[in-house]
Amino acid sequence: MNRASLDKRPDEVATMFDDVAPKYDVVNDVLSMGQTRRWRKVVVDAMEVTKGQHVLDLAAGTGTSSEPYADAGIEVVACDFSLGMLKVGKRRRPDINFVAGDATNLPFADNSFDASTISFGLRNVNEPKKALAEMLRVTKPGGKLVIAEFSQPVVPLWRTMYTEYLMRALPAIAVKVASNPDAYVYLAESIRAWPDQDHLAAWLQEAGWEKVTYRNLTGGIVAIHRATKPAESGAAGSPNGAAAAIAANKGPVAKLRRNIVR
Repeated sequence: MNRASLDKRPDEVATMFDDVAPKYDVVNDVLSMGQTRRWRKVVVDAMEVTKGQHVLDLAAGTGTSSEPYADAGIEVVACDFSLGMLKVGKRRRPDINFVAGDATNLPFADNSFDASTISFGLRNVNEPKKALAEMLRVTKPGGKLVIAEFSQPVVPLWRTMYTEYLMRALPAIAVKVASNPDAYVYLAESIRAWPDQDHLAAWLQEAGWEKVTYRNLTGGIVAIHRATKPAESGAAGSPNGAAAAIAANKGPVAKLRRNIVR
């Protein structure tokens, strides 16, 4: 697969996000035409966590995605590899626990979280499959994973229009509103190179997650993938347990195709 991140080292990607941190959330709202906040609300609803539970929000950036959990009395850890993003977030929300960490080698013990989530960050991880395995390791047996990521529009004409926006309009807008426009060229390329909904669902199964489903938002521009860690103790991150989980999930991936286009 041709992924844009292959020509950037992890430290280069981290530096890029450090540079855009001060205006990151504002620019995202502009480039998504206000859709980002609605997409994040769908993620929070899909998590179905309650007060007192412990949530890992990976690639949390400035903590915008973590705020709904903290506001609801849920213990959330906002983890990201960009120190610049974490500093901005900590200044704005000192009540949230911000932790620097590599998604492929998380600084948490096995079975630490009731649920884990990552929004619009998995495609920026150098080894995304390894990150899926790490999230499995740190999530408790029976715990849930929710991923929001840019995906492939399901209608061909809409897909063509979206690709044109990504590669032409998005960088042009970024030049006017972003502190580092080149970063948004990279982000556009990473979105275009990212696999479609079914491929990500297959990766989740390969990592050992079960009950894998996804829901398309905005015609498939974004997909929300959901999965559960097997409840059996043998599947809590061990190779044998993961193999058993994969064997149990060889059937077709269930799809929630309730497309939201408004």
